[in-house]
Amino acid sequence: MNTNKTLSPRPSRRDTARAHAPRPRPVQRRASSRRVVIGLFALALLALAAGLLAGRCAGTPHAAAPAAYVSPYDWTGLERNGDRLAYYEDGALRSDLGVDVSSHQGAIDWPAVAADGVDFAIVRAGNRGYTEGALYADERFAENVDGAKAAGLATGVYFFSQAVTPDEAREEADFVLGLLAGRPLDLPVAFDHEPVSDNAGRANRLTGPELAACARAFCERIEQAGYDTLVYGNKRDIARFGGDDLDGRPVWFAEYNMAVPTGQFDFVMWQYTSAGTVAGISTRVDLNIRFAAAG
Repeated sequence: MNTNKTLSPRPSRRDTARAHAPRPRPVQRRASSRRVVIGLFALALLALAAGLLAGRCAGTPHAAAPAAYVSPYDWTGLERNGDRLAYYEDGALRSDLGVDVSSHQGAIDWPAVAADGVDFAIVRAGNRGYTEGALYADERFAENVDGAKAAGLATGVYFFSQAVTPDEAREEADFVLGLLAGRPLDLPVAFDHEPVSDNAGRANRLTGPELAACARAFCERIEQAGYDTLVYGNKRDIARFGGDDLDGRPVWFAEYNMAVPTGQFDFVMWQYTSAGTVAGISTRVDLNIRFAAAG
């Protein structure tokens, strides 16, 4: 707003004395011109705003908001009984209950596990050291995968990766294939790549594309040997991978202490607690629900 108004000149004494013939007041041309310019500018702005509004109302294309994620599961069908979960659709059971185990669980009584309502087991094959990068077989891998199979459980395996390059990921896959030694599996081989709490973790600082390249290399090598694959992770891990970079491979989602899972992406298995109790296992154990889509 312009507050510097032009003032009319003060009348001279001569003009005052000649009251019978008053002199016309000087025209404020500069101020009037400025007001005209401001008025025209304001009208132009109003016209522009009206045009934009009319265009939007007429359906002028503009950026659409991203579509909200819609889960393939109806979580009203998820039922909990103690630490056990089951998923139903139209009254029919559409899930299996499983455990994932390693040497940390010690010796496992697999017939007792099967008798306690567990349907499947994902057994750790081994891991890569997170500092020096050496490969290690799980001390109880053969005992667990064969014992679970003999007890009638569906079996799969996972490998805890700390690969930092695709070549290392392929090395890990070959290591797993050597441990399997041709054993048939009912469930996939899972690629489990997580950051560790130790700041010295060799793979902690991988970028998303680098991590996705390692996952792809591992899974492709496993698939070439005739096994299915699965990618494990929590929300942060899966976000680092990037959905498109998984090439459509199924996800094993980890999220604890939630009534229903909150991942905004598709997954076929949910690891929902690390503190489950199962007959035949002397320690707390991870529990998982596998949905029918896991097939």
